[in-house]
Formats: sequence, structure tokens, C-alpha cells
Amino acid sequence: MICVTTDYVNGKTLEMLGLVKGTTVQSKHIGKDILQGFKNIVGGELTAYTEMMNEARALATKRMVQEAESMGADAIVNVRYASSAITQGAAEVIAYGTAVKFAEDK
Repeated sequence: MICVTTDYVNGKTLEMLGLVKGTTVQSKHIGKDILQGFKNIVGGELTAYTEMMNEARALATKRMVQEAESMGADAIVNVRYASSAITQGAAEVIAYGTAVKFAEDK
């Protein structure tokens, strides 16, 4: 599946199918939360949270692609990501874009 942040795919005429999205809410276990809390005091990267957000983006992307495939899409254009805190240590990630089919050249 081609996923791009642009509103086009080079050399292709696109037929829009509609909005597709994938979401997930993720958290780390209490042990990681405590360790990251200590790290927050002294400063530096919170690697457990970085890993959590990377995993969440990958899962949200996978779910978005699955939705596009179920519509018969060839690509997803205008791909965007958003995140929000749900509770301390838990975040929602959404991946969304427009599913498109490649139009036949006439």
C-alpha cells in the first residue's frame, strides 16, 4: 500500500474512495511509569514512552491500511497523525488519510 503525505501520487490519476483511519490507545505498565517518573526528575529522553508512541503509530498505521484495503484502495494520500493524552502515561494515536484508487487512463 502506498501511503504519502501529499495529495497526489506521481504519474497516477486518482479516484477518491473516502476517509480512512486507524486508532489505538496505549500505556506502559506501572513499573515503566515509575522509572520514567524518576527520569523526568533528572531530565533526558523518556525512552519507554518514545517506544510506546512508535508502537502506537505503527499500529494505527496498520489499522488505517487495513481499512483502505477493505475499500479496494491502491494508496492513501494526505496521511496525517495526531495524538492526545488520555490519562497520565496513556496516549491515543490516530492515523488518517484519504483512500484512493488509481484511475484507468483513457
